[in-house]
Amino acid sequence: MNISYNWLKDLIDIDLSAEETAAALTRVGLAVEGIHPHGGDFVLDIDLTSNRPDCLSHLGVARELSVSTGNAVRVEQRRSEDRIPDAPFPSILAPDIVKIVEPDLCHRFTARIIRNVTIGPSPDWLVQRLEAIGERSINNVADITNYVMHELGQPMHAFDLDKLAEQRVVVRLPKAGETIKTLDEVDRKLDPTMLVICDAEKPVAVGGVMGGLDSSITEATKTVLLEVAYFKRDNIRQTSRKLGLATEASYHFERGTDIENLKRASDRATELICQLSGGHAAEFVDVYPTKSEQKEVESRDISAAVKRLTGLEVATDECIRILTALGIVRKTEPEISDIRSETFVSPTWRHDIAIEEDLVEEVARHAGYENIKDELPPAYGAGEYQATEVRKKLVRRTLVDNGFDEAIGYSFIDTKHDGIVAEVPELLSNSVEEKFVTLQDSVIDGAVRMRATLIPGLLDSIRLNLNQQRRDLKLFELGKVFAANEEKELPRERELFAVAITGGEIHEGRSMSGREMDFYDAKGAVESALEAIGVSASRFEAEDVKHLRRGQSASIMVGEHKVGFIGRLNEEISANYKFRQPVYVAEVDLQTVLDHATEPVHYAPLPRYPSIVRDVSFLVDRGLLFDSIRETALNERPAILQGVSFVDVYEGKGLGENERSLTIRFAYRSDDRTLVEDEVTTAHDAILARLESSLGVRQRT
Repeated sequence: MNISYNWLKDLIDIDLSAEETAAALTRVGLAVEGIHPHGGDFVLDIDLTSNRPDCLSHLGVARELSVSTGNAVRVEQRRSEDRIPDAPFPSILAPDIVKIVEPDLCHRFTARIIRNVTIGPSPDWLVQRLEAIGERSINNVADITNYVMHELGQPMHAFDLDKLAEQRVVVRLPKAGETIKTLDEVDRKLDPTMLVICDAEKPVAVGGVMGGLDSSITEATKTVLLEVAYFKRDNIRQTSRKLGLATEASYHFERGTDIENLKRASDRATELICQLSGGHAAEFVDVYPTKSEQKEVESRDISAAVKRLTGLEVATDECIRILTALGIVRKTEPEISDIRSETFVSPTWRHDIAIEEDLVEEVARHAGYENIKDELPPAYGAGEYQATEVRKKLVRRTLVDNGFDEAIGYSFIDTKHDGIVAEVPELLSNSVEEKFVTLQDSVIDGAVRMRATLIPGLLDSIRLNLNQQRRDLKLFELGKVFAANEEKELPRERELFAVAITGGEIHEGRSMSGREMDFYDAKGAVESALEAIGVSASRFEAEDVKHLRRGQSASIMVGEHKVGFIGRLNEEISANYKFRQPVYVAEVDLQTVLDHATEPVHYAPLPRYPSIVRDVSFLVDRGLLFDSIRETALNERPAILQGVSFVDVYEGKGLGENERSLTIRFAYRSDDRTLVEDEVTTAHDAILARLESSLGVRQRT
């Protein structure tokens, strides 16, 4: 974009040299790539981004300078030697002159009739201004339309009114087979989607792109119809591409013009035409079927927002000054008790101002990007090295050493998983009606929930592996889950770890898997992970869990806290995933576990004396758990009893329908002598008697 330095000085008082002006513009984001002398002027070559069409004019650039200099912009600058009396232009409502058939494509259309014009060459000052920015002079009327476009940013077109059939303008879509010869003397076939400006019979211009040759201004023209309109940006872009015709007008319209600038641009061009061609203004028509609404942007505290997003310390008054100078006005004064009432209204020439971050960008540009310090942004927990990292590494290492692979699942899942898996107790709040967090704009199609459990992600990974003929799997995941929060806008978060196993045990160096993995493999993995981080006082209590098979499910307890669940996946979920083999899963609230006090490590010398082991098979009721037998045996235990452990369980032939055989190992040892058979037998028989009397179990013969 070429900008004349002298032209800028007509619009705003600046004491800066051309080089200083270029530096000031570059500082606020309008990068000046070069300064070129032209006669007694300098031309600034500005590289603009596509979101700043307001700076495709000298007026837009002057607005940016006004913020830095504090000087007001003179919007309607007139040359003192060419002024005419400041009389208002005649204006009448004449709906028959202009008709808009497509208001969705042409939002506003103004037409000014200027009579008794004399077409001729432009004065030197106008020719020099246009040549400086790369435009060639045509005639006084055509040059004025180009001049005002570069001054105010509004394209316009002048028709010879006497060449328009019935002296009318109709804005419509082309009829089948219609063509037009444009000003470049090329016959163009019109597409049914191209907006055209027509007289009562035929197209006379391609709307927003180029006028027609048959209605153009010539030396014989006496009456001018000056068109200044606002067209839909997308339609202009499509029309320009289809015709292979790019013009200055289409370039402006594609990026966006100011719909409220039409009357001012028409007045400015009319004034210059009257000055330079001797004409006088007559009728004026303004058809505005599609009203424009200014965007409103909420900001709780603009100064705080600038500090939060950029690190710049800019006072509120300075923020308001910058925004106001750019045309962004504060609609309401913020109340002391309710800072949320602060609202800013974006001007119609700024199509890129829509959210608070846009306001922050405007303030930051003029406060100075160079003032932003080089420092790391605050992490607020994310990205920081946490005190729990070492213990989480131990969990990962332990599970990997036990043959597990780590899975990483998406934090967003489908609504079909709602309520299927029992969430860890500490995650949910009873006071929240809707416990799940829903995304307004999902990243993945259909995945509109922030996960409240890690289980669905692991099950998806198992299904994927099974589909690839891998049936022996041990997976785990550490990650965050989310739930609604009644106290804050941000959701509740908990960090969990989960495991999932299925298939047979894999041995190194063997292609065939070993025994089928079961509940105790999952239980052992959880216990190993907890013990690795110093939590050995975990226990498992039988409990019915919605996503687990009844009789093969338990809650995981650490101290008095229920931290998760473990068990075999129930038949309904297994059928939905088409699992044809048992799948065992466990999920633990790692955050609660890590908050639990770490148990100290106790060291003891290796035993010097041998132990004596007795394995006993008991006939027990199906409802009796090993944990009950273990606790009873250890209650009031003799000093020589070192431990009670599970060996095996048998159910089937030879046993009653409600019976099973449970084999338990009792280990006896003394730290200061070798035990003799008689004292072991005495202690062992006492324990068996206590078990039989307390629990009703009996030895299997």
